Amino acid sequence: MRTVILGPMTVAAVLCLCAAVVTAAQAVWSLTRPPAFDYVRQVLRAVAPTQLAAAVMLAAGAVVALSANPPMSTIVLILCVAGAVGTVAAGCWQSARAVLRNQQRAAAASAGCAGGACATCTLSCG
Repeated sequence: MRTVILGPMTVAAVLCLCAAVVTAAQAVWSLTRPPAFDYVRQVLRAVAPTQLAAAVMLAAGAVVALSANPPMSTIVLILCVAGAVGTVAAGCWQSARAVLRNQQRAAAASAGCAGGACATCTLSCG
């Protein structure tokens, strides 16, 4: 019986593929849920497109790690993982800011500052 030893790039590629599948599944789950009034769910739904982009980056890095030579595949895998993490982080930041801005607008509108009366309003609309 022959023992197969997996190299570190193979392990990294498999982990990257697993992360891509989990990220894509979470994004699809968020997109298939009905829109909610809960702000956390609104942020999660808004981040779903960036999660799908991150899943594609992770999958591309894993494919390159499995098929290319080790020095180049290591660099590409690191860049893909860093790009995926940066994409999701930027998407979370932008989505949270957008949801907060909408929440502040709704609070200002319910307080009576809507309808062009911004000159007399004391609330911050964002």
